[in-house]
Amino acid sequence: MSSSPQFSIIMRSFNEAWALKETLPALAAQLEQNWELIVIDSGSSDGSQELIRAARPRHFVQIRPEEYNPSRVLNLGARLAAAETLLFLNADATPQGSNWLSELAAPLQRESVAACFGRQIPRPDCRAPFACDYDRCFGEPRESATWDHFFSMVSSGLRKDVWEKRGFREDLQYAEDDEYTRWCLSEGYEVVYVPTSVVMHSHNYTPEQCYRRAYGDARAMGLAGNTREGDDSWYRTMALGWVKDVVRDFHYCRQHHRLPELRSCLQIRWQQRRGRLAGIRDGRAGAVAHPN
Repeated sequence: MSSSPQFSIIMRSFNEAWALKETLPALAAQLEQNWELIVIDSGSSDGSQELIRAARPRHFVQIRPEEYNPSRVLNLGARLAAAETLLFLNADATPQGSNWLSELAAPLQRESVAACFGRQIPRPDCRAPFACDYDRCFGEPRESATWDHFFSMVSSGLRKDVWEKRGFREDLQYAEDDEYTRWCLSEGYEVVYVPTSVVMHSHNYTPEQCYRRAYGDARAMGLAGNTREGDDSWYRTMALGWVKDVVRDFHYCRQHHRLPELRSCLQIRWQQRRGRLAGIRDGRAGAVAHPN
């Protein structure tokens, strides 16, 4: 790799050796090879660190699991980067094809673009409620294009000169990418979706994990002031929201011949809705108690 890389790939990892066995070779197979690798590992103990060292990253930072804060890690990776084009890739997001990098980086060469994110396709074992979400976020047609805002850091890119003006908010433990890219838009920059840059990535969360993630994301958005009027309503968020989720899941499961999984969808969606409502309420309360 060049001593003056054109691209910096920043990777977060934690006990994902099973995925790194595919992700690291996929990076090595990219047509564009003028890049450096920066890895920040949160105390992996499953062989991940050995795989990472074998890939010879430019920087390999190791932190304890309890030290992990997504915004702090992203900011650290950006500070270490030698290139002006920053590409972020989770360790368990495996590039599909040799043009992942070149396609993802292309929009960032325009001065009007501050950030971009690529397409994600679920792994073969992805359960129905989560596969449905990936379809909504990244499928064709992409439902998320009609939402107020959507961004995913899993496979994404930033311009370093824009990031230097204002990095990720380190007081947020969740939704840091949503908050940062909303700021980019408020500054007049574009945030671009790149469907031709594809990774395979998905998780099968338990209902308890779904609650915690929904709560964390919603609380962070409440703290950042990125919720809408009425989002803290039990009727709107819980009752109506859950019914809409279930109807959507039913149509997805029927279309993809996965109706036996509908029962698990009911539980997952209920926990997500509970977490979202509690998170929004707590986030708004925190924003009032501790204004920026």
